[in-house]
Amino acid sequence: MSNKRDYYEILGVNRRATDDELKSAYRKLALKYHPDRNPGDKSAEEQFKEAAEAYEVLRDREKRSLYDQFGHAGLEGSGFSGFGGFEDIFSSFGDIFEDFFGFGNRSRSRSRAQRGADLRYDLTLKFMDAAFGTETAIEVSKAEACGDCGGNGCEAGHRPETCRQCGGSGQISRNQGFFTVRTTCPVCRGQGQMITRPCHKCQGNGQIQVNKRVSVKIPAGVDNGSRLRLTGEGEAGSFGGPPGDLYVFIHVQPHEFFERRDNDLICQISISFIQAALGDRISVPTLEGSKNLDIPRGTQPGDVLYFHGEGIPSLRTRKRGDQIIQVLIKTPTNLSKKQEDLLREFAKLEKGKFSNKLKSMLKGDSLN
Repeated sequence: MSNKRDYYEILGVNRRATDDELKSAYRKLALKYHPDRNPGDKSAEEQFKEAAEAYEVLRDREKRSLYDQFGHAGLEGSGFSGFGGFEDIFSSFGDIFEDFFGFGNRSRSRSRAQRGADLRYDLTLKFMDAAFGTETAIEVSKAEACGDCGGNGCEAGHRPETCRQCGGSGQISRNQGFFTVRTTCPVCRGQGQMITRPCHKCQGNGQIQVNKRVSVKIPAGVDNGSRLRLTGEGEAGSFGGPPGDLYVFIHVQPHEFFERRDNDLICQISISFIQAALGDRISVPTLEGSKNLDIPRGTQPGDVLYFHGEGIPSLRTRKRGDQIIQVLIKTPTNLSKKQEDLLREFAKLEKGKFSNKLKSMLKGDSLN
């Protein structure tokens, strides 16, 4: 069970808090525990990270929905496990910290940083792997920072130069009468920098296309439509921006015997009418092997029997659902003469029992 505190409790808001309320609550905590205001204070550092993690989850609709439904366990398969350090926090929130703390020139240079694009991968799972969870590796084609130039697009030993046309602002200002018109710099295309000695490997793009194997941990209990988020496994960001995320969409193959309904399993078994009449003990498949099931005497077609706790684990609580067994009674065919004679004799006995019962009922009515 997770020892993490409740995210709403950390921010001091209720579960219906709006985006503005979340942002306001986080602002107060970020100001209070910011490392620049608490140098060397390890407790303040941890609370700063804790507040950032809570805000990162609750400001994101998908993460918040997973958290509201399944708690911290719901985020385990999303790839999000908090922030490693302050730079991760500043990079992830980008302009938010500019709004909060009013950074000067640093914010202008950071404003050029762009987050990488998110990627989608459709993963088909076997029924049992979805039920019990698994770990698998997938191959994703994506853009990553060039290893030769470190992502700056320049030949080794060189760095981007400030654009002489716009002075690094990325914009050109022109006076037209009483108005000042600003347009994107045509030389640097708004980047404020120029690459005069481009990297030979990436041709100055700062990124290269690669095929990367990514390990995906599938939590037990995922179903069709479940979506896992792997933070930072999307396309590389540009100009120092953070990478995007990789979304893994789950598709579960059907099972030949089981059908899933929420966290319960539905299955059907056929028994003979003799087993139904006299009762029996039979072996029934479960997710973890066969298990004995007692058929009560007088079982009727459509009766339902249960194996409690033999269903699918819940993503939130890990508690397993039930296995629901629907009984089908099979009518025998291709009877031998002896079997037919026995059934006819049985039918006579049943008819006699019914006749005697009817006479008894009629006799009782006449006495009344």
